[in-house]
Amino acid sequence: MLNPDGAVDAGVLSAMVRSALLSLAGTAAPEKAWGPLFSPGDTVGIKVNAIAGRLLSPSPAWVPVLAQGLRTAGVEEKRIVFWDRSSRELKEAGFPLNWEGKGMRCFGTDAPGVGYDPDLVENGSIGGLLSRVLTTLTSAQVNLCILKDHNLAGLSGAMKNLYGAIHNPNKYHDSHCNPYIADLNALPQIRQKFRLTLCDALRVQCHGGPAFKSQWVENYRGILVSFDPVALDFVGWRLLDQIRKAHGLSSLQEEDRAPLYILTAGDATHRLGKCKESDIELVQLSV
Repeated sequence: MLNPDGAVDAGVLSAMVRSALLSLAGTAAPEKAWGPLFSPGDTVGIKVNAIAGRLLSPSPAWVPVLAQGLRTAGVEEKRIVFWDRSSRELKEAGFPLNWEGKGMRCFGTDAPGVGYDPDLVENGSIGGLLSRVLTTLTSAQVNLCILKDHNLAGLSGAMKNLYGAIHNPNKYHDSHCNPYIADLNALPQIRQKFRLTLCDALRVQCHGGPAFKSQWVENYRGILVSFDPVALDFVGWRLLDQIRKAHGLSSLQEEDRAPLYILTAGDATHRLGKCKESDIELVQLSV
């Protein structure tokens, strides 16, 4: 999966995504897995988390893999947009920028003519402006996150990735980002557009995050795939604690950094997904 130089084998990644999505959708036919999620008329945004640079962002190998999957649903490449808050961060993470040319596009909210929607959105504890890539330029979204430790949130995964879609995330890090992350993800603009969550756990930062710290990186060589971002983050929390234990580190709970926003997202008020181990069906596959 990870070559000696740290590069990702796109062929193996493709097989992993295919196997996971077919299992998740309960079908043996790729078109029946991708087809119900996206249609040929969709413009699909793929929200990347590229803030930590090339060594701690989703691999650019995801680009051809997801393009292949979306083509199965009839989505043309010109209707696929890889994005994050900053074009510079995407480029530094290895994603090829393209906001005006042919084929798939890739750019940040700060790209010319993009920016943030002028209409203020509010929900519970949060208020801000959302990226126009989310509100205007796309009709459907894929969450392509990375699994890593975060010194303030406890864990950065699927739901924390959406801090890159709002103009003022710096305001929402108190109390380990609880309930801010849950309130943000409950916005209808987010809740209704995100149809699939993919987590790159090929290389997991188990401590010292959100920046890359080589001494606390585990080459886990896995991915997480779900229709439920809360369940994915809950499983990611358990996985991160397992890796931390293997590295001789205490749990996030013991460090008073438990990502309780995950439980808030699944509570009776937010209902964004499942946050109890007994409610989550975890299927582990190998390719």
